[in-house]
Amino acid sequence: MGYEELKIEGRNAVLEAFRSGKTIDKLYVLDGCEDGPVRTIVREAKRHDTILNFVGKERLDQISETKKHQGVIALAAAYSYATVEDILAAAEAKGEPPFVFLLDNIEDPHNLGAIIRTANLAGAHGVIIPKRRAVGLTATVAKTSAGAINYTPVAKVTNLTATIKELKERGVWFVCADMGGTRMYDLDLKGPIGLVIGNEGDGVSKLVRESCDFIASIPMKGEIDSLNASVAAGVLAYEIVRQRMS
Repeated sequence: MGYEELKIEGRNAVLEAFRSGKTIDKLYVLDGCEDGPVRTIVREAKRHDTILNFVGKERLDQISETKKHQGVIALAAAYSYATVEDILAAAEAKGEPPFVFLLDNIEDPHNLGAIIRTANLAGAHGVIIPKRRAVGLTATVAKTSAGAINYTPVAKVTNLTATIKELKERGVWFVCADMGGTRMYDLDLKGPIGLVIGNEGDGVSKLVRESCDFIASIPMKGEIDSLNASVAAGVLAYEIVRQRMS
């Protein structure tokens, strides 16, 4: 699989991509363009939670490879998303209690890529990300994941809190990384588990945090007060690995 993000240009091609169910991460539309086909495309984009950017003609010409964009260029995910069911099925196939990562609005593609890589190496069965206000499976994510994106399923869900609730009903319990929680070494992290990692700046959002069963804090000794999101994910994931092995 190549790491290129697919560029889809031209009105028919973009509309066809939406209608065939392709995941479109971003849509660039000529600002002020009001004609029928373009309006239809914008409507599709809104329905699919695609990030919309209205830009000038210069910017479109700059992004365009074909130079025949007709006022619309879509960036499609170069990788297809899995479902939450696929992730649970992967755990079952291995005869292991589910181990999933849930990422609350990770915006930096390098962080997402690094976390998918960690998830793969720690033996997690998949990664769940939200549709809105978060980075998707872009070319940069793929590159940073060092190939892990080909093996570790990533599911995109509309509502993280609802997904947590569904998974809880199926016996998974959740631990989130946050300040002021219980020291991670003092928690029992065995069994079916979801590891929740928050946004780079704001941490885990209030609703998601309240849905978790435990809050785990990483002991810190230095002068600065927080770890990068992907490093925190790695530290906690390996405490889970250690407990699962013992």
